[in-house]
Amino acid sequence: MENLYVIVFAAVLPAFLLVAYIYWKDKYQREPLSQIAKGVFYGVASAAVALVLELLFQVCGLVSEDPANWMQAVWKAFIGAAVPEEAAKLFMLYLLLRHNRYFDERFDGIVYAVCVGMGFAGTENIIYLFSYLGDWQSVAVSRAVFAVPGHFLFAVAMGYFYSMLSFGDMSWRKAGRIFLVPVFLHGVYDSLLFVAGVSNLFVRVLLLLCFYYFCFKMLRYGRARIAEHLTRDRQDVRQVAFWHESDRIFGRRHEDKTPENNTKKK
Repeated sequence: MENLYVIVFAAVLPAFLLVAYIYWKDKYQREPLSQIAKGVFYGVASAAVALVLELLFQVCGLVSEDPANWMQAVWKAFIGAAVPEEAAKLFMLYLLLRHNRYFDERFDGIVYAVCVGMGFAGTENIIYLFSYLGDWQSVAVSRAVFAVPGHFLFAVAMGYFYSMLSFGDMSWRKAGRIFLVPVFLHGVYDSLLFVAGVSNLFVRVLLLLCFYYFCFKMLRYGRARIAEHLTRDRQDVRQVAFWHESDRIFGRRHEDKTPENNTKKK
């Protein structure tokens, strides 16, 4: 029984830490903890929805459980994993935010998307660790380093574009990016691993090097999107007073780029 609790703890800890990280990054008007918990719960529900979709795709013969070549591996990565999982997470994010009065900043979209994504990742982690009980420690470490941060970055992309659309920073013609960008990132991530699994040693090593590089680039992309929305919120007229007080307390100086300030400078 003690091992059971240890395995569950190891499965959910990485997701919890990333939720705590994104919550800490939300400097202004942090979301209520009840909403954070609600977002994680919706993420757990999205894992169940995704599992049903994936099983449905397999039953219909759309996806092969054990790909025999690189084409089947890529197909499984995108159609068998990225599409149903990101669709389930986006659906739950929509349900979470459609009447949410706390969704009043651009960065909030990333916060809530990460909560959903980490609820999904934590649930998926539990399933994986109990599927490999004989070697759960190494699986836990591997997924903590790659899989959970991967879902975190997919969620950052989804939340970023969700807020872009919601706050009028992106036209409806580009609304598909909310779904397509996370699917692309997720699909490429899984494709590199799945194709490596059906390749010879040389190709496998090459693909793993590409995978590490892709993870590095995706990390930089995610950090840039987080910084971008924090900057947009910082320039919001309603938040100027808070940031001035923050700068006074911490002794930082930042250029005020609000419309009023720019007018005065001219």
